[in-house]
Amino acid sequence: MTWAGFRQWRQHKAFRIAAPSWSGAAYDDLDRSLADLDRSLADLQAQPAEDADDDSLAEAATNLWRARRKLAQGNDGQGRQAARYLRACADALAAAGLTVQDHDGERFDAGRAVDVLLYSDDPEATVETVAETVRPAVYHHDRQLQTAQVIVAVPTDSAKRDDSEDSHA
Repeated sequence: MTWAGFRQWRQHKAFRIAAPSWSGAAYDDLDRSLADLDRSLADLQAQPAEDADDDSLAEAATNLWRARRKLAQGNDGQGRQAARYLRACADALAAAGLTVQDHDGERFDAGRAVDVLLYSDDPEATVETVAETVRPAVYHHDRQLQTAQVIVAVPTDSAKRDDSEDSHA
């Protein structure tokens, strides 16, 4: 029996706390992301730090980013311990010089070093904006390990006409 299990059995039955139940597709995705992260981190720990593979670092950072986004979408209070582990992991990677850059909501310029997967018409957009980051950019000490993949929201023709009419008035 684990220490946590023993602590629960020491208490009267009315005061025992049930283990959190993970359910739903979002939590299945989170579990998969955490498992991928564990494998990536185990691969990194098996290698000497100077021989760490850039692809493995980028994969670990991307899986960490995905897990944090899935956990943030849950908002039901479950997984606080997982959130602490993810924060600690992110802090450790940041201390090692790894930076993960999310582009959600940023203005898009054609010269940016990102891969655009899709341009989607958006009547609410006034300028080209990154609607969603599918895969973040990953940097290790200012050296790019992974290029971001994004979906860009493009203003529709009616929105462009409205803006041009407003500027002429």
